[in-house]
Amino acid sequence: MRDPGISVVICVYTEDRWEDILAAVSSVRAQSCPALETLLVVDHNAALLERLAREYEAEAGVRVLANAGPRGLSAGRNTGIAASHGEVIAFLDDDAVAERDWLRRFAEGYADPKVMAVGGRTIPVWASGRRPAWFPEEFDWVVGCTYRGLPPGRVRVRNVLGGNASFRRTAFEAAGGFATGIGRDGDRRPLGCEETELCIRLTRARPDALLLIDDRAVIHHRVPGPRERFAYFRTRTYAEGLSKALVARSVGAGKGLESERRYTTRVLPAGVARGLRDALLARPGGAGRAGAIVAGVLTAASGYVVGRVRARRGGTTFSVVRIEGERP
Repeated sequence: MRDPGISVVICVYTEDRWEDILAAVSSVRAQSCPALETLLVVDHNAALLERLAREYEAEAGVRVLANAGPRGLSAGRNTGIAASHGEVIAFLDDDAVAERDWLRRFAEGYADPKVMAVGGRTIPVWASGRRPAWFPEEFDWVVGCTYRGLPPGRVRVRNVLGGNASFRRTAFEAAGGFATGIGRDGDRRPLGCEETELCIRLTRARPDALLLIDDRAVIHHRVPGPRERFAYFRTRTYAEGLSKALVARSVGAGKGLESERRYTTRVLPAGVARGLRDALLARPGGAGRAGAIVAGVLTAASGYVVGRVRARRGGTTFSVVRIEGERP
């Protein structure tokens, strides 16, 4: 297997996650296929930037950078891409740790020159120690994790999931960077879908491009206590609807909702049926899971409608930047 040279970008924004950030970096440094470099991109937090710079000033292969763009996850990722040297750029959430072969599985995927992106499997680590009985696996994307309904193995997909993903550098040269105005912005409303929009834009720029998910590229993502509650579930699904409206505006509803149609017409009805069956068998949480699926669909749909109205009125904007920076 040829090592393509992988730069790892970890975007950070709050000192509240200090121990998580250190654990994320440690997991990258322990990879069986070593990273070329690790870039910590700090999102407009001078105190955290200074503290991390001190922490890693003597560590070879770890660089600490300030987000050079507007506040938010997309601009932070774009900053990391522009500063990186690798042929492949991988992204890891700041509250996640990667298994030892994470980068090795990514590297294997790039043996095919048509592969432009490889994602992995993200497993939730619940703060309470166990999944809430009412929380359906079909909605694990709410907490940034791989959800029931994605195909197993190494398979072709429309888009990878941003917290556990990698792209060839040439993908950004062809399609530009992550769109600002779609994804996360610190502690504001938990928007998303920036990686979906990028992946669709990429396959339009490069119709021969292959995008894969390999479920052997595993990370473990911490789910804090507040995100185990139904209030967050409802807020996040509503925000997803808003984000999908922006994606549809950018790339059209046909491509923007292609995977979601199968998800809502096949995966979710099956989940409701399982929940009702479990309720009839007196298994814990069955009725709650069925109800949560229905509630998630309704809140996401309402967010989508509101997002479409705002988009038509010009109330929400986003932009795509060209990536200019280091060459490997």
